[in-house]
Amino acid sequence: MTQATYDVVAIGNAIVDVLSQSDDAFLAETGMTKGSMQLMFSPEEADALYAKMGPGIEASGGSAANTVAGIAALGGKCGFIGQVASDELGDIFAHDIRAVGIDFTTAARDGAPTTARCLIFVTPDGQRTMNTFLGASQFLPEAALDRDLIANAAILYLEGYLWDPEEPRQAMRAAIDVARAAGRKVAFTLSDVFCISRHGGDFRKLMADGLLDIMFANEAEITALMGTDDFDAAVAEAATQVPMLVVTRSEQGAIAVSGGETVACTAEPIERVVDTTGAGDLFAAGFLHGQAQGKSIADSLKMGAVCAAEIISHYGARAQVDLKALVASKLG
Repeated sequence: MTQATYDVVAIGNAIVDVLSQSDDAFLAETGMTKGSMQLMFSPEEADALYAKMGPGIEASGGSAANTVAGIAALGGKCGFIGQVASDELGDIFAHDIRAVGIDFTTAARDGAPTTARCLIFVTPDGQRTMNTFLGASQFLPEAALDRDLIANAAILYLEGYLWDPEEPRQAMRAAIDVARAAGRKVAFTLSDVFCISRHGGDFRKLMADGLLDIMFANEAEITALMGTDDFDAAVAEAATQVPMLVVTRSEQGAIAVSGGETVACTAEPIERVVDTTGAGDLFAAGFLHGQAQGKSIADSLKMGAVCAAEIISHYGARAQVDLKALVASKLG
């Protein structure tokens, strides 16, 4: 096996986020479930909700894209594979992700639909409620994969959200084959309970077939995947099926289970939770960067916790401080 030239290459939805402050009454009025992600199935639906938003902040997003942006901020070398359209939002996404040093060469798609967008409503308690129009991102074809990029990454990171549409699902299956043939690790994030409700059988099969090396989940996701309300039982069962299981627990910190051993870390204290958008994405960034750099599981968890704490202290899912210096100061 040759030396990897990239730390992490991710495949995920290429999305431009629009964030706006809101309140619980507005969420109830528009039928949103607070703290969740729901899909919008037409540009008209997205336009109608956008018209109801207050002043917004636009920023390139997408779960896996946020993660590799965090890794790049930590000093890692990353690539991203995702589909945008040939439109203004597509240009914004491509510019932003390249500007932070990530290799992004996926060709833009001509014609409808538009580049994906996520309308995010942030309530005063920092909770984010997301409404996503997947647009062009759900048409990522297997032909768009940069196989050399994947084969030269220490870790291939896959976003569960993108498993929903058929075309990118096939692309990700092909990417797993490329990574495993090259002797690389494959990491997968479950993303959301709704993904599990639709594709839990697929995810469990990936585990059972030994195709995943690292799996990320939160408490709700791991219990949903394992079909039990008992958190400890869900973790114990899942940990027998994947070499490394990482579960975030909000203010309770996170755990990682590998080789029959459980390592825990506490959440990093912050003054105030402003916006939880990207918390899990940046936790994954810190953890994966630690693993790619040969850090211990404990140090990798700490790096994830530091990154997550930074991101929830402000609006948006991209770091606003020198993340590399911050992590270094916390690790000692």
